[in-house]
Amino acid sequence: MRTRLLVVEDLVVTFPGRTRTTHAVRNASFTLGRERLGIVGESGSGKSTTGRALLGLIPRPGIVAARTMSYAGENLLACTERDWQRLRGRRMSMILQDPKYSLNPVRTVGKQIGETCLLHLRTSRKDAERRTLAMLEAVRIRDPEIVYHLYPHQLSGGMGQRVMIAMMLIAEPDFLIADEPTSALDVTVQNGVLRILDDLVRERGMGLIFISHNLTVVSSFCDRVLIMYGGKIVEECVARDLHNARHPYTRALVASSPSLDEPRAELATVTRDPEWLR
Repeated sequence: MRTRLLVVEDLVVTFPGRTRTTHAVRNASFTLGRERLGIVGESGSGKSTTGRALLGLIPRPGIVAARTMSYAGENLLACTERDWQRLRGRRMSMILQDPKYSLNPVRTVGKQIGETCLLHLRTSRKDAERRTLAMLEAVRIRDPEIVYHLYPHQLSGGMGQRVMIAMMLIAEPDFLIADEPTSALDVTVQNGVLRILDDLVRERGMGLIFISHNLTVVSSFCDRVLIMYGGKIVEECVARDLHNARHPYTRALVASSPSLDEPRAELATVTRDPEWLR
């Protein structure tokens, strides 16, 4: 039986407004072991909101509720801000979509990565620098001594994403959320980043949630896939069997993805059914 790092039952995320309440996530239930779990869906389907809710990053006035939301036996719903500071970065981390908006533009790469060691591992500054250089090398950055002293604006897109991965993994967490980590990268760099994630997850035995809208990447990289529509998980399937999905929304997403093996003059469009949200 798969070891369960994360257990989520009936997760609901709502944002109250002046005239109505927005239901961003609707009764989502799933588990995560030491595996690669993909979450796919259109923009606005609730993928990123689900990931942020798991790390206590939903801003006010957002409300997170669930029947169960536990990580390694710890009740995440009862966490205080001090508890989150203990968990985030050290035991659970999240790679955000675009390093341009996630990295501090006025601090060097080395200082930003090393800060995690100082805060969570309580190392000396010298040891933090040593660990940072080793982590930059682990994510296959050439000349880590040079990159250590660079600022974010001096990095290419692929290099910035590798720096983000290094920052999130340097404290050796057990649970990692990667939110569209390859969306801004070309195919060659994208494959390199995926290989890095794959190697690190297998070597460290982590649990990974891989959030993406790219079904081709998810089906080849992940073990299982959750398909979200309008905040709901409408289907779960083995990643390699995604083409055999049963839900009409999943089938429509697969049909709308371009394929070099089966070129089509016109891609399919998604015909939505209101019943999917009921």
